Amino acid sequence: MLATGSSRTNRVFLAVLALSAVLNLYLMYVLPGAETVPFHLVWIGLSIMYGLSMWRLTTMAVVLVIVAVDHGYVLVHHADMGVIGWEETTEVPLMTAVFVVMVWHVRRRQVMMAEVARLAEGDRRRAEAQERFIRLVSHELRTPITIARGFTELVRNASTDETVKDDTRIVMEELDRMAGIVQRLVTLMQMDGSYERTSSDVDRVLARVVLRWRPAADRRWTVRSTIGEAPINQDRLEAALDSLVENAVKFTAPGDRIDVIGNGGPETWSITVADSGKGIPPERLAALTADIPAAVSVATTSGTGLGLAIVRAVAASWGGRVDIDSELGVGTTVTLHFARSAADQAGADGVSGPYRATTPMGA
Repeated sequence: MLATGSSRTNRVFLAVLALSAVLNLYLMYVLPGAETVPFHLVWIGLSIMYGLSMWRLTTMAVVLVIVAVDHGYVLVHHADMGVIGWEETTEVPLMTAVFVVMVWHVRRRQVMMAEVARLAEGDRRRAEAQERFIRLVSHELRTPITIARGFTELVRNASTDETVKDDTRIVMEELDRMAGIVQRLVTLMQMDGSYERTSSDVDRVLARVVLRWRPAADRRWTVRSTIGEAPINQDRLEAALDSLVENAVKFTAPGDRIDVIGNGGPETWSITVADSGKGIPPERLAALTADIPAAVSVATTSGTGLGLAIVRAVAASWGGRVDIDSELGVGTTVTLHFARSAADQAGADGVSGPYRATTPMGA
């Protein structure tokens, strides 16, 4: 009869409503001319019962017929006695129609909720599968790379042949490059995971990133910021900044300038990473700032485009945008713009958010 998923409290409540319906039907019969209140109380109780119990269509139809026939009999009896007018008997088909419309809307809502639950379960399973995949990538790729690098280093240290040393140095550089690609892939896949943004000191984050990179590259480093507190996730922001700084290091030479600058206002804040390197060709810049598949598919000797994809995902997921200004022989400037009050965007925005490239005239 009623759905087995009802709680014990609901079952007790339904029993009370059923007894109330019987009592009100009895009052309708024994109080001719005063049946309006108990009549409507029965239909109200019936609506509440249906909402709580989620009847099957057959059960609902049977209960509706029983209630309509009982009420119809009482009203017809009172009309035949002359206590009420015959027009009042139309209340039964009218209330039946109202109840059927209510049932139609409730069932539509139940179908929609079931679909939402199905989609949520699918999202949960996909998130679990992605998490498993990330763990497998992290282990199955990093481990052999680390082992291969270790053996290559042993061969290089044990050999006195300069040719072997040069060859093994190239192998180690390529293994390091592969390890970096794996790390960026894992980071990019993790961007869709759930996380929290809290008000944090962005100036401190920028100083921390530059402090970490300064010993690794002989560049003229500058860091300054007036952003102060802003809603961020520190891990995500550092991943984006690391990608920008890594690209700046990659496209510069010892002695070149790399500036990390934060600008904060009452409504917006931005982070700029600028370098005095060789710049990016216009066609390469257009490919990098298209969509992620296009960016990743652009093969060069210097990178894969995954770093910019990570930056793009972070900016878009926070409702921001990325501007790139590059000129050959002059350098590249990448700026992330955010609103202080911007809410997180949907997961899909993380891969298709605002992204703009600018190249000076004559570049």
